[in-house]
Amino acid sequence: MTIIFWLIASTMTVLVLGLLLWPLLSRTAVAATGEQEKTLSIFRQQFAELEQDRVTGVLTDELYQQARRELERRLLEETGATETPPPMTRRQVSSRPVAFALAIIVPTVSGLLYWQLGNPLAMTQPTAASLSAQGDSEDAHASSDAALEALVERLKQKMEQNPNDGVGWALLARSYMGMGRYADAAFIYEKAAKLIPDDAQLLADYADALGVLHGRKLEGKPEVLIQQALKIDPRNVKALMLAGTVAFNRKNYARAAKDWEQARANLPADVDPEMTQQLMAAITEARSQLGGGQETVSAYTEPAPPVQPSGPTGQPRAISGTVTMAPSLAGKGSATDTLFVFAREMNGPPMPVSIVRATKQDLPFTFRLDDSTSPMPSRKLSGAGTVVIVARLSKSGQAMPQSGDLEGTSQPVKSGVDGITVVIDHERP
Repeated sequence: MTIIFWLIASTMTVLVLGLLLWPLLSRTAVAATGEQEKTLSIFRQQFAELEQDRVTGVLTDELYQQARRELERRLLEETGATETPPPMTRRQVSSRPVAFALAIIVPTVSGLLYWQLGNPLAMTQPTAASLSAQGDSEDAHASSDAALEALVERLKQKMEQNPNDGVGWALLARSYMGMGRYADAAFIYEKAAKLIPDDAQLLADYADALGVLHGRKLEGKPEVLIQQALKIDPRNVKALMLAGTVAFNRKNYARAAKDWEQARANLPADVDPEMTQQLMAAITEARSQLGGGQETVSAYTEPAPPVQPSGPTGQPRAISGTVTMAPSLAGKGSATDTLFVFAREMNGPPMPVSIVRATKQDLPFTFRLDDSTSPMPSRKLSGAGTVVIVARLSKSGQAMPQSGDLEGTSQPVKSGVDGITVVIDHERP
């Protein structure tokens, strides 16, 4: 990196010096040539005038020859006098010292300015950072978190100086949500909503923050905020998804399917395809419940080890375990079938709060679900209550359940456990 930098810098310096010095070094010759051409032009004109006077009879042949010899003598003297520098030439001689001075001053001053104002260590910094990241990735992650904390703190201080900036308060609230500081986010969302009462997205975000803070319960104030958001913008995707969740929790599956279908119809064109699949899976689940079909929670087909909480206190907790295939289904499906393993709330919408994928050939598959595998930042595993772990082998490669998919479901668990065994033991009708 250092060699490349100096090569580029040297090349640019040489090019700049060339542009500056070339006119100075070539000016003397150009000026001398131009002066001589002027002299010759004058003598040509005088010779032409002599010839004209001879033709018209103004000069006799003798006088013409005498005048011509005199003019030729003067021409030789003038053209030979170029060795004596005229005033213009004397000015050009001084350009060489100027060029020499520039050739020394430009690189020297550039180097001194870079040394004082630049950052020479930056040329080696990427290598050092790379080595540091390889040596201690946890420290790098902690440093990144600390930097984010510092940025959010600066934003908070700025907002305290500008308390009427609703957009800024909303940005701070969203930052708190991304950091998992749900109580702070809900408090700041309330400030932002008072300053911008007619923003449907802001109201939906506020409702989501309150729901997460109160154990994924959207009844009460969150539901009021959702309805306000839909009155302002009936096509707001987040408000529709939350409204569908409220309806699903109340077993109003027809309403839930309708709200989620509207949400899917208004998804942006650049939305993550996986989010579309999850929404379609939720719609399919609501319709199956509407038709009376119930998903059964399968019993273990092999003894399961005791489920014990794991992970240090205060740290984001995960759920880990193994997915296996029941012997009776071992011959079904192909090695390329997609395996989805996801956590779904027991008393919530069917959209996963955490999901990973693999293939059938990875079975038995060891999985780990945590906040990093949550499909939506506002719906994390650590904030969910009781969940079930679903393992699904999909022939289509899509998360949306289809007839013929092979499934298995765990017993209800909470985050912070390991040793879960999920057996794929039945086929969807």
